[in-house]
Amino acid sequence: MAKAFASQGDMSEKKISFTEVGEGLWAFTAEGDPNSGVIIGDESVMIVEAQATPRLANKVIDCVRGVTDKPISHLVLTHYHAVRVLGASAYGAGQIIMSDTARSMVVERGQEDWDSEFQRFPRLFEGHESIPGLTWPTTTFSDAMTVYLGNRRVDIMHLGRAHTAGDAVIHVPDQNVMFTGDIVEYHSACYCGDGHFGDWGNTLDNIKWFDVDAIAPGRGDALVGKEMVNAAIENTRDFVGSTYRPAARVAARGGSLKEAWDAVRAECDPKFGDYAIYEHCLPFNVARAYDEARGIDTPRIWTAQRDIEMWEALQG
Repeated sequence: MAKAFASQGDMSEKKISFTEVGEGLWAFTAEGDPNSGVIIGDESVMIVEAQATPRLANKVIDCVRGVTDKPISHLVLTHYHAVRVLGASAYGAGQIIMSDTARSMVVERGQEDWDSEFQRFPRLFEGHESIPGLTWPTTTFSDAMTVYLGNRRVDIMHLGRAHTAGDAVIHVPDQNVMFTGDIVEYHSACYCGDGHFGDWGNTLDNIKWFDVDAIAPGRGDALVGKEMVNAAIENTRDFVGSTYRPAARVAARGGSLKEAWDAVRAECDPKFGDYAIYEHCLPFNVARAYDEARGIDTPRIWTAQRDIEMWEALQG
């Protein structure tokens, strides 16, 4: 490769924050690294997103133990990406929940995604030798399911395709708080390499319908208050649209992937260039936008080799 992926050089430690977003509800955030969520019930705890390795998961567990000694009974994984799921074994949760579609994507592309992400972003796989293998759910759902943590109701739903085809969101009605995974980000670039640009806006509308009081997003700071929630939703909408439109215009006239890259940079750099993981996400975002604009509905599987070939094409 002419030069390395931006993420390969990102080795700086990120500051962890643990923010209460509602009574008994917490967001574990780390300056644009993958977030996790914590839902404390009457007798046990649900974790949202596992982190990439058991060692990193233990950082979440340390924060949990600072606020409760209740056992961790449930782990919800909003989608299949390696950086979200491979730390699952650390929690010892009896129930691991994914959507049906997310599980099918582990079957179809879980190992390839692991290999690809490990090559792209080595820092996020600190302690990778402790990963026992691919993470599989014990429980899946198609459209929605409800878990009761004692009296606390937790609704887990698929509201539409966005970051992936199988995204789940988690809503806690008694506090009107939502954990959105990577459908919503805050001052962190959206990773769209496995996304569905045409559906993402409608899925954001479905989230907006709940009129929640707080969101724990996939990356970036916790969003507390309706004003911050709505700002993040609209910012995410702008990011996704600003990525897709220039690439689609290039694709419509038969232009190249490199031309799409240049067009998206011209549109997005001024607005989003200082966002966390922007440079890491951009080549994958452009490649997926270019594909979708050319009628490829199902994102092509990223492999370590495909990553390199795409990156070399963009250096020309």
